Amino acid sequence: MSIRPLVILPDSRLRLISDPVMRVDARVRAIVEDMFETMYDAPGVGLAAIQVGIPERIVTIDVGPREAEGKEGGEGSDEKRPIALINPEIVAVSEDLSVYSEGCLSIPEYYADVERPASVRVRYMDINGETREIDADGLLATCVQHEIDHLDGVLFIDHISKLKRDRVVKKFTKLARDKERDGV
Repeated sequence: MSIRPLVILPDSRLRLISDPVMRVDARVRAIVEDMFETMYDAPGVGLAAIQVGIPERIVTIDVGPREAEGKEGGEGSDEKRPIALINPEIVAVSEDLSVYSEGCLSIPEYYADVERPASVRVRYMDINGETREIDADGLLATCVQHEIDHLDGVLFIDHISKLKRDRVVKKFTKLARDKERDGV
């Protein structure tokens, strides 16, 4: 297992549409392991393969204790609840909407309120290649939608106003230019 470097805005790879995984094998399982290690190290609650430069439809998520606050294993617990989604697709969404303040490992230290369906049903393959479905609500629903968006070249900033989005892109473009100029 290894921590992989994150792809950061304005890198054009973040706009790629990821390819389906044809077969879940040792190579894909190794990518999933690296993605979990990278996600936990960042730290984050979700990661799409494209965020580590792999244009394949693979997502890792762990909203863990955050979803269980006030329950056994809640806040203060280190309990992990990792989920790997291969070729995930949203098959149903609720009419109810919810708003979460979203952030992204590829857009560090920027957060914005995004409105999305409050719950979703997702079909995916697990790391054994078995087809599964999950019903997600709360933070898990938001995270699943956010990560599946990445697989389609969509960033959470695409769900905010054009003015705010343009400011964010301009800021990260300048930061990337400055890093390049400074040889970092």
